[in-house]
Amino acid sequence: MGERKFFVGGNWKMNGTKSEINGIAEFLKKGPLDPNVEVVVGCPQCYLAYSRETVPHNIGVAAQNCYKAAKGAYTGEIAPGMIKDLGCEWVILGHSERRNVFGESDQLISEKIGFALSEGLKVIPCFGEQLAERESGRTQEVVFSQLAAMKPNITDWSRVVLAYEPVWAIGTGKTATPQQAQEVHAQLRQWLRDNVSEEVANSTRIIYGGSVTAATCKELASMPDIDGFLVGGASLKPEFVAIINAKC
Repeated sequence: MGERKFFVGGNWKMNGTKSEINGIAEFLKKGPLDPNVEVVVGCPQCYLAYSRETVPHNIGVAAQNCYKAAKGAYTGEIAPGMIKDLGCEWVILGHSERRNVFGESDQLISEKIGFALSEGLKVIPCFGEQLAERESGRTQEVVFSQLAAMKPNITDWSRVVLAYEPVWAIGTGKTATPQQAQEVHAQLRQWLRDNVSEEVANSTRIIYGGSVTAATCKELASMPDIDGFLVGGASLKPEFVAIINAKC
């Protein structure tokens, strides 16, 4: 098995102006960034082209969402082909905010993942449990059912980076302990082994999202089944560089 390349994604969410993006590009250029880490930033759709022109070329740019059709009467949506047309090759799908604020279902997210892959994008599917689900001991049941919903539409696992995000730890300042996060990541890898293949289980990167900061990243990165991070607010600040360099 080749070693899984560490992956750090930044999800800017609904933040950013051209001048703020210039500032982010500046600290990313300054770095220095660990050359053994794949870095991707997820920006608002109106700034996809500007971000692709502005951030260093060795950093990927992701859309934060896209629809399951190539074109048509879907006001306010964007298609995978549009993302590619701007020179971007990634999309984040199924983020907890898309699920919990905008009501996207497991089925819709799965269909979006399938269409994005068929159109040649690389996909970061997000999934994770809410606080009540964790407290009632249902973490495994919830995350396995979310994965099971995606699986029929994942045609090429080499273009998928799974992002496990415990919803109770996003933007709350609560972080799963490195041991709690590792436990779920190990269960997810076992699920891939049991339901997809040994090869996919060994090669697929499973990244952690949930209030990752410069202070918490090193210990999380040392866990054997945590292959990187999906970072929210901290990706807008210079501390993002320290998170990218968590393995150094």
